[in-house]
Amino acid sequence: MSVEALMGTDVAFSDAYQQTRPHPGQIAVAAQLRHLLRDSALIKSHHGGAHKIQDPYSIRCVPQVHGAAWDALAHVRRVLEIEINSVTDNPLVFPSGADVDQHAAATGGGRVVSGGNFHGEPVALALDFMKIAVAEIGSISERRIAQLVDAKSSGLPPFLVKDAGLNSGLMLFQYTAAALVSENKVLAHPASVDSIPTSAGQEDHVSMGPIAARQASAIVRNVEHVIALELLCAAQGIDFRLEGGLVVGAGVAEAHRRLREKVTHREDDRDPQPEITAAFELVRHASLADLTG
Repeated sequence: MSVEALMGTDVAFSDAYQQTRPHPGQIAVAAQLRHLLRDSALIKSHHGGAHKIQDPYSIRCVPQVHGAAWDALAHVRRVLEIEINSVTDNPLVFPSGADVDQHAAATGGGRVVSGGNFHGEPVALALDFMKIAVAEIGSISERRIAQLVDAKSSGLPPFLVKDAGLNSGLMLFQYTAAALVSENKVLAHPASVDSIPTSAGQEDHVSMGPIAARQASAIVRNVEHVIALELLCAAQGIDFRLEGGLVVGAGVAEAHRRLREKVTHREDDRDPQPEITAAFELVRHASLADLTG
């Protein structure tokens, strides 16, 4: 929706281009963008040789940034799947016949082993990685919001409202997104690099994984709100483009329709909380995810 509202091009999303740097997430995200933008009159107009050469990074580099986050989250999932199916208690009791060490193998006896499977480092590192990856999705989303509300860069009405002299429009949506992204910069600091010894120095290095988990949860929620704010801004921009006769992509049109079932076009200032909540729920429950093909 932001691509179309900002009159962007999909030239940089082509499969041939993505295959020259074949990160799985990058390829997948570019394919989703092409699917969402299919049948767009604007996109087709860029394929006659007179397309825009370079959109801002927040548009042009969506496959690279969103794709890198996609790959990071795939790694996190692999780590968590291993962890959730592992034994992490201490000590562990091995039955007779278990090849724990040479002595146990020789005697056929069992063994109680005190080890370190409880240490949360694999999960802590993965969740710190997740924090950074999700925070980046919010960061680039806020930049697209900033593009949308800036009349000089978007060509749309200032702050996405017709009478910007009397109305602030969606100006504060960008303020809110900026505040959430700024908070994420603090939360994304890796918890796993910290360690305070406990238990009289016996437990002298710990992962701080629970802190990473709490911070990851907070970042996810913040970014869901940022994406919701972008959804509202992009839909407002699409409204103006539709007034000008633009035919948007099939996926974009359906996403716009679903949002407009919940939130009407903003003509003047009003309490933004109900529409932000409605958009947040669409994001939170992945209500638009089926449109990506």
